[in-house]
Amino acid sequence: MVKLIVSDMDGTLLNEKMMISQANADAIREAEKQGIPFMVATGRGFTEAKPLLEEAGLSCPIITLNGAQVYDEKGTILKTAGITKDTARKILATIREHNLYCEITTGNGIFSDNKAKRIESVASLLFETNPDTTYKMAVVLAAARLEIMNIHYIDNYDELIEDETIDVLKIIAFSQDGQKTLLPISAELNQIGDLAITSSFENNIEINHVDAQKGIAVSEMAKKMDIDLDDVMTFGDNLNDLSMLKITGFSFAMENGAQETKNTSKYLTSANNENGVAEGIMLALNGRLEEKVSIN
Repeated sequence: MVKLIVSDMDGTLLNEKMMISQANADAIREAEKQGIPFMVATGRGFTEAKPLLEEAGLSCPIITLNGAQVYDEKGTILKTAGITKDTARKILATIREHNLYCEITTGNGIFSDNKAKRIESVASLLFETNPDTTYKMAVVLAAARLEIMNIHYIDNYDELIEDETIDVLKIIAFSQDGQKTLLPISAELNQIGDLAITSSFENNIEINHVDAQKGIAVSEMAKKMDIDLDDVMTFGDNLNDLSMLKITGFSFAMENGAQETKNTSKYLTSANNENGVAEGIMLALNGRLEEKVSIN
């Protein structure tokens, strides 16, 4: 029996316009009405995730930055698992060596040193995941959606890392060449130790402390709520979702998701642009989950 629902955001709960559809929001509210709490587990920072939930009229606990920080529905921090300053310096040095654009998420928000690259990275994400959208339109959509997110633009990441009052929580690196360029760099970064390196899209790698994983955070939250992991429903589409999909009883992969998420999940639902989260939730509420068992 489903007693808790947890969903990823990008490529899962969010559609091609980076919005939560009415159908998804309505299904979440119906589950909550029936006593089943909902929360988000995302690679986004709090200031990126919260506005999109508020826009859909939703308020819930948020696992952010792949588990580096966890917030309750009131926005109070429940957990932080950051990257040490020394490790952050090593990560940044490696990224610079390979001439990659990166963003740093801290306890003080998200920082970028290049606004054009920030828009380009989001536009590429939209373009690659929505074949009906032209790249030009993806740039327009990316610029519009980024306006509601609290991004800080700075000239030098070194000063940020050296500031002892600021905690580094996640570093995300991008390459338009995708994983063929990023995978060798991931292997290099893994040699630093105590890191969890995943990916939310083909064009990025997300670098966290080893304790900052969605699966760990979901497990901790379920325990706090006295809910067995076998009674938790999770939705995800990419590699940073695997840790929570592997441990929960009702794991759903999106039709648009990576093959590894489909292989890992017990159920398969429609794509993010087809309200796949709503579909899975309503099947559970109506006792029809067997209709979506994954065959991958």
